[in-house]
Amino acid sequence: MTDTALLVIDAQESFRQRASWHEVDSPTYLINQQALIDGAVKKGWKIVRVLHAEPEGIFSVASGFVRPLAELRLDKPDLEFHKFRHSAFVGSPLEVFLIENGIRRLVISGIRSEQCCETTTRHGSDLGWQVDYVTEATHTMPLTDATGKTWTPEELKVRTAAVLDGRFARVCTIAEALAYGAEGDEARAAAA
Repeated sequence: MTDTALLVIDAQESFRQRASWHEVDSPTYLINQQALIDGAVKKGWKIVRVLHAEPEGIFSVASGFVRPLAELRLDKPDLEFHKFRHSAFVGSPLEVFLIENGIRRLVISGIRSEQCCETTTRHGSDLGWQVDYVTEATHTMPLTDATGKTWTPEELKVRTAAVLDGRFARVCTIAEALAYGAEGDEARAAAA
């Protein structure tokens, strides 16, 4: 039994329909996201797939784009749901699922690094979960702020990591997330 859950947040086709979709680093993201999913499956972690939905447009269920990115392989997540807010905890079955399954640690991945992934990280931390934020398994697009400055995906990821690390999460690599607690996982498996 594991006390860890991987959250794959908003890794969905809706984003490809936006003019801001950033193909420059999306192949790297897809490889990294799949590596984290595959590692989580091997570890026996619970896997939660979250898809963002809105009443209209490319994020509406009726659009047909509220579905996982085609390249990602995850046949049977332990929980899958649509969220309608930035945090995956708001108005969803996530918190109850985590409590019922004895989850103490969340591993955060998905799209957009500085929005839904960051918001869910902060919310999960405030609710008492230990959170690992895996920057290399998140993706985002350029963002222009009120001053006219356009932030690159890399700048947004660095900023997000800086504000989360040590406060709301342990910012880590895929390898670090998968290695964390390995001795404890083995001991729990042997005791079972």
